[in-house]
Amino acid sequence: MDISCRGRYATRAMLELAQGEQGQPIPLSLIAERQDISRKYLQQLMGSLRRAGLVRVVKGFRGGFMLSKSADKIRIGDILRALEGDLALVECVRFEDTCPRNEQCTTRGLWAKASEVIEGYFDSVTLADVNAGEY
Repeated sequence: MDISCRGRYATRAMLELAQGEQGQPIPLSLIAERQDISRKYLQQLMGSLRRAGLVRVVKGFRGGFMLSKSADKIRIGDILRALEGDLALVECVRFEDTCPRNEQCTTRGLWAKASEVIEGYFDSVTLADVNAGEY
């Protein structure tokens, strides 16, 4: 598994939102500037995060983006799945029918268990945990 720029940048943007003032939207341009992410690319990422129910848009003069729920309720795993899909290490764990050896494979269980461990780790860490310096 390789976490792409999409997953890493989306996590950084979400952490930026979590650090903002509670109840105050942050303009996309400010997030892009602070995180050194192109505004156009960030807009695509925020669209994926919005569709996943992790952020909401506030329109208007003082508009921008906000977390859809508190930072202690948003897990890093939620963010990564919204941008990356499943967090499986190998394709055969994600899609069983991709490998003709699936039924007799001696290593598939190994990859599946490792994927569960990684997913469990990302699901155990919230935005609030990272912002508190716990990770």
